[in-house]
Amino acid sequence: MEKRRKKITAIVISIIIIIILVIAISYAFFRTELTGKEGIVKIGELDLVLNETSEGISLDKAIGLSDSEGMKLTPSTFELRNNGNNSVDYTIYLDDNTISDSYTRIDDKYLKYNLVKNNKSTGASLLTSTGTNPNRVLDSGTIEGGGTNTYSLNLWITDEVDGNYSGQVFSGKLRVEVSQEKVKPNEPILDEGMIAVRYNGNDWVKTDIDNNWYNYDSGEWANAVTVSSETRDTYKSASIGTVVNMDDIETMWVWIPRYSYSIGSEDGTNYYGKQGEYLDTTPTLALPGEIDIKFVSENKKDRGTAKYVVNDGIKDNSWYTPDAFTFGDEELSGIWVGKFETSSSNPSAPYGGGNTTELDAMIKPNVTSWRGINVSNAFNVSLKMNDERNRYGFTDITDTHMMKNSEWAIVAYLSQSKYGKLGNTNFTGANKEIYQNKSDQYITGCSYGSPSNGNTDYGCQYTYDIDINGTGASTTGNIYGIYDMSGGSWEYVMGNYNDMVGNSGFITMPDSIYYDKYTSSDTNMVCNENECISHSLSEATGWYQDYYTMINNNYPWFVHSGHYGDNNGAGLFYYSYAGVKGEIGINGSFRLVAAIGGNA
Repeated sequence: MEKRRKKITAIVISIIIIIILVIAISYAFFRTELTGKEGIVKIGELDLVLNETSEGISLDKAIGLSDSEGMKLTPSTFELRNNGNNSVDYTIYLDDNTISDSYTRIDDKYLKYNLVKNNKSTGASLLTSTGTNPNRVLDSGTIEGGGTNTYSLNLWITDEVDGNYSGQVFSGKLRVEVSQEKVKPNEPILDEGMIAVRYNGNDWVKTDIDNNWYNYDSGEWANAVTVSSETRDTYKSASIGTVVNMDDIETMWVWIPRYSYSIGSEDGTNYYGKQGEYLDTTPTLALPGEIDIKFVSENKKDRGTAKYVVNDGIKDNSWYTPDAFTFGDEELSGIWVGKFETSSSNPSAPYGGGNTTELDAMIKPNVTSWRGINVSNAFNVSLKMNDERNRYGFTDITDTHMMKNSEWAIVAYLSQSKYGKLGNTNFTGANKEIYQNKSDQYITGCSYGSPSNGNTDYGCQYTYDIDINGTGASTTGNIYGIYDMSGGSWEYVMGNYNDMVGNSGFITMPDSIYYDKYTSSDTNMVCNENECISHSLSEATGWYQDYYTMINNNYPWFVHSGHYGDNNGAGLFYYSYAGVKGEIGINGSFRLVAAIGGNA
């Protein structure tokens, strides 16, 4: 034991010395990187200062450390100061530094860090939770003209992970990217019962809504949860970094901020998205490219063509703000989408819930999805989530409802952008497609570890929290995305043909704000004899070779995602009527959306 202790001490010394040396020389590095680079604010507008005030981290008993020990180490400190008059958006990265061939770099999984920004701590987290090199994001946000952010950073080997890392080192350097042109995503709106969360590498923890809650540039979409009424007050008053136990969580949500989009054509004929930075080949129907997206405020509603020729560049009239961000007469800054297929308050019931409105909706991983329910009952279960004295803590500012077809589309488009899985550099080629859930037990959050295929070894091969093979089934390729959008259960959505109720259980159709009405079986004529832009019909039909059939007079209700056994046809861009008319289906589930008023 004593021998092993000495070796580990040497490792920690190597890590700490290298970090201190890099920080000591980093100021010049930042000046070099910031000055004169296109798209980067010059040093006169933004000044990065690394204060060399620490004497290093104490190495007394320097073995694998607990979180409390690691956070007591003397930190390295620096400031981010904006000397200009205008606000700028910034992202601070922790990059690998070059090391000698004689050294071996320690794996991130053995390291933990704590960042304190303006006296607010992020809490101890695994370094892997920041992303992978060169996309480890320590912090991002907006800094106003004349503003200053102060930081301190601790980094240590955790005692929570066993491994042989004798003689290995970590060498890192800080990098800042800044821009005055980017419009940041609209801030998520939380109802009183919702709690903002982040993943620390092991658990979901309560997070500070003003400090590194989300980072869409890194594909980290904002997540929030509701908890049981018995634990709500405890969690609402708990400190930042408190673990939110999965047993207490009842629903999990992901924020889709309002945006405008445009789909590029590389050849001037086929609009499969642009090749951009994230594909090695020209986009095709089987492997489409990047959808261009810009975030916009609720006051912005573009009504352009939603397409452009890449060689000509995007014009002002190329942008279109999706219809899903208009809810009746209100322009929304974004919507909350259920992170998983809906489950019930009694998942052990037949079909995970069955055709009833007596149970309550849940949104959780690793449970059976709610099936065997017709469209009208799924719709009414969704609406009652914000009834007076509901169990979730929702107030009258929130409108919970069953997902519409157009709302499915805005998730799909964001996923197919640089902010989603398409932009995640951990995945290349065909693996840009969302991985399929092949669980024949309809378990939420499962992943096969690859896109849809003809293999029949059904089951839950990977859970949602397994990096890459599991998270590849989310819309971001990491744990912050939305799951079960390829395979699992078919998902009914509120997309209907010509107000025909079919076998849905409706006597008459509900209020028109709760469904998308389509008037033709021709995807180019579906919206009053016009194309429905932003509904993921004609403009994204067949992407990734996902199966598609249009609803019609006989089968008037849309389903999405495909079934666990739908082989190559399942996927994010799958749409069909699946041979059903809105009736009870043992293979059919649904998804929830929460729209919160802009004046909340």
